[in-house]
Amino acid sequence: MVRVWLVRHGETRWNTERRLQGISDIELSDRGREQAEQLRLRLGGRSFDAVWSSDLLRAVETAEIIFGGPRIDARLRELDFGDLDGLTWSDLGKEGRAAMLEFDSFVAPNGESVADMRARLLSFLNDLPPGDHLAVTHGGVVRLISEMCGAPAYPGHCEVTVINWTDHKLLSHDI
Repeated sequence: MVRVWLVRHGETRWNTERRLQGISDIELSDRGREQAEQLRLRLGGRSFDAVWSSDLLRAVETAEIIFGGPRIDARLRELDFGDLDGLTWSDLGKEGRAAMLEFDSFVAPNGESVADMRARLLSFLNDLPPGDHLAVTHGGVVRLISEMCGAPAYPGHCEVTVINWTDHKLLSHDI
């Protein structure tokens, strides 16, 4: 069985400002580092066959606080929001917000489509060998993978969503 423990990275300054950060490489805030430390304590020394992280700084920092040096994989990146990166929800306007809420059909201007993101995530997940894997990633990634398992989860910072990828089932949200 392939079981994946998906962790959304800790909070960043852009999260508190409610900005789309996509592939912008934003570091954790002090609060984000505290969240990662709290998660490390909650996991209580649990072991994993592999610890993975998106290549973006906020995910790498979170993984390092929780478990030390992760295996880096760019396929775990957040959606590339292209021209929308750094904008706030209100900056998007009515049409932009409606397009994002459609989610599955969303295509970021000069960025990435949700369909493209799904393809790269499927590539990552299908390459995993049997075992327990911790993957520190991003909110949109957790949402999309959990949706593929039949139950979309909308994680807070440093929340854990566990899936059984072999059977495409959501096992739990926020341990």
